[in-house]
Amino acid sequence: MNGFGVPAATIGLLLVSNVFMTFAWYGHLRYKAVPLALVVLISWGIALFEYCFQVPANRIGYGHFSAVELKTIQEVISLTVFLAFSALYLGEGVRWNHALGFALIVLATFVIFKDW
Repeated sequence: MNGFGVPAATIGLLLVSNVFMTFAWYGHLRYKAVPLALVVLISWGIALFEYCFQVPANRIGYGHFSAVELKTIQEVISLTVFLAFSALYLGEGVRWNHALGFALIVLATFVIFKDW
């Protein structure tokens, strides 16, 4: 892979992995009656799929991106997925301070990726 292929594959795999991880960590919040031990086991099962996408994303992306850049991309994707998840799945609204905080993280991403 070269050019656009590595970034697209890396970001695509990270996006899929974060969807799995968000459901593993937070999906159970709608099912408070399910015993905690069962929730933990189900979450581990879902997290296995997350690793099946996360590890290849980092392997493919490393070299094109530095480790710091990979982690930064992952965090921005994670927060983006979580914002959508919390609004659509949990029914929680996004408040102004959430939007401002996220904008500051995007600004931090710019600082990290800027070739100073």
